[in-house]
Amino acid sequence: MRVLIGIVGGTGKMGAFFHKVFEKAGWDVMISGRATAVTSRDLASVCDVLMVSVPIRETVHVVRTLAPLLYEDQVFCDLTSIKTGPVEAMLASNAQVVGFHPMFGPTVQSLSGQAIVATPARCEQEILERILGVFRSQGATVTLSTPKEHDRIMAVVQGLTHFVTLSLAETMRRVGVRPQDTMAFMSPVYQMEMGLVGRLLSQDPSLYADILELNPHVPPVLEACEKSLASIRKIVEAQDTGAFEKVFRENSLHVGEYCETAARESDMLIAAMVKR
Repeated sequence: MRVLIGIVGGTGKMGAFFHKVFEKAGWDVMISGRATAVTSRDLASVCDVLMVSVPIRETVHVVRTLAPLLYEDQVFCDLTSIKTGPVEAMLASNAQVVGFHPMFGPTVQSLSGQAIVATPARCEQEILERILGVFRSQGATVTLSTPKEHDRIMAVVQGLTHFVTLSLAETMRRVGVRPQDTMAFMSPVYQMEMGLVGRLLSQDPSLYADILELNPHVPPVLEACEKSLASIRKIVEAQDTGAFEKVFRENSLHVGEYCETAARESDMLIAAMVKR
């Protein structure tokens, strides 16, 4: 039995990526976008699965406009980096509901080696497995979570890391040093750090604004970050080597065995960079 999936926002980069994913799996795909003759309401009226792929800030509004149109035998899902609000809005429909968060950008070549987080909220196991099977069959790893736990973890995985990366760029601007000024002084590790800065700043700022501003779990994480910076700065300015070593060891114990894993993996990256 063929399945018809409709992708709201299917003309966007991520929507277009998943258009190819479902076509490759043998599904029939319809899309809507701002300039298409087919509307999101058209998709809601005929599709077995309705997937919303729009900017984070617009997702809940779009979901709320479509929710009253769906029936029990349909599946409502989204591709948003924040899950609590969108999933709650989808649950107002009569449809089965599952949220998805692709942990990658739309520029990847395929799902092979990529990760997707799924937050099923009201979905029969057989239907859920059929959708997840599409992702897994093309090489993706799927992690199941709840919307709240997803957002709590993403406050660190995305919120904290993007905040620190942007803060690094902002600090360099304030002290008047550009990456170009440091090229002759770059170690491979520093080069990787600058790569993250350049990668972030080459992308759409509104995406990162939404990730940082709309996840309710981000503010307390950033508060903890600010306290950590202030504490470490105080130790450094006091030249208290004993206190510095204590903090260093405490964090090493907290990170645990991942220290060794990270060292091995970063050594592999450095070797590849040097060889290049």
